[in-house]
Amino acid sequence: MLFEPIKLGNIEIPNRFVRSATNEWLANDDGIPTSAIGDIYEQLARNDVGLIITGYSYVNPQGKSNEKQQGIYDDRFIAPYSEITSRVHKYNSKIVAQIVHGGRQSIVRESSVLLAPSAVRDESSGKMPVEMTEEEILQTIGDFVEAARRTKEAGFDGVQLHCAHGFLLSSFISPYTNRRIDEWGGSVENRTRIIVEIIKGIQKHVGSDYPIMVKLNATDGFDIYSGKIGLDAPECVEIAAILEKAGVCAIEVSGGIFEAGDVMSRPDIDSEDKEAYFRRYAKMIKDTVNIPVILVGGIRSRNVMDLVLKAYADMVSMSRPFICEPDLVPKIRDGVTAAKCVSCNLCFDPDGIKCHYFASEK
Repeated sequence: MLFEPIKLGNIEIPNRFVRSATNEWLANDDGIPTSAIGDIYEQLARNDVGLIITGYSYVNPQGKSNEKQQGIYDDRFIAPYSEITSRVHKYNSKIVAQIVHGGRQSIVRESSVLLAPSAVRDESSGKMPVEMTEEEILQTIGDFVEAARRTKEAGFDGVQLHCAHGFLLSSFISPYTNRRIDEWGGSVENRTRIIVEIIKGIQKHVGSDYPIMVKLNATDGFDIYSGKIGLDAPECVEIAAILEKAGVCAIEVSGGIFEAGDVMSRPDIDSEDKEAYFRRYAKMIKDTVNIPVILVGGIRSRNVMDLVLKAYADMVSMSRPFICEPDLVPKIRDGVTAAKCVSCNLCFDPDGIKCHYFASEK
């Protein structure tokens, strides 16, 4: 199944490989994507990665969460992104833009404040955000819709809403970070409302046929002994069903927020039993929804890829292995049984993402 095509909304992906969104630390200071970012995506397309999801692009300057992060908050971003999508579309791959607001994990600038659904201190950074007003929530919804419009005008094949890893939309769906008692908090439906309203806005102003995907936190990742009640099953399954009903065409299942430790990019994935560590969540979601499910998280070997497609999800999503080996897809097709990636996490380099572990071989 790995090399069979699949439809996500109205786009056909030539195989089941996904490059999961990853910040490259290669944008200009104002968020404009550089040709170096285009080089990465074109190399992946040239090596038959079916679906490429870009590094997360912030929808307004207040939502920037990393240095050298891509942005998409102004129409002047359309032209440089168009150059990138044109480079990818020379090949058979599809490319989707991931858009995000950093929320309580944004960069604190002089006189700036961190926006979040509720004023819950981020224990990983010590930062205290402020609770968003309804006006700020509605403005942020509009920012996401405008960002999605820009992705379409730039030639992307679809857009992915980043609803994972503790960023703003992830904070809304989590009971740990969303303690509101108005229509934007409380019940699962209310906590998911901001995402549903963004989807409605994109459908109305960008086009009902424009593919919308979601990267979904299935769990915040807290240990059961932490005393913290975060997002987990079965609520993540309810959220997935709500998003499908709203019009999402695919769900990428991930998990973890920074406060929970090494949950999302786990190190030392050195055996098959450690791979695909969010698979049980993907299985529960796949058994509930009728749209394709994408699984990310420590997938390294051909055996596990085949198992994922057989029992847990419809596509396999990887980040670190493609940083290590951009040509991994043809290698797998030619009989390689596993990626070289050792999950050392040295690739997450603020000077530009790259594989340092095997650098001497290149």
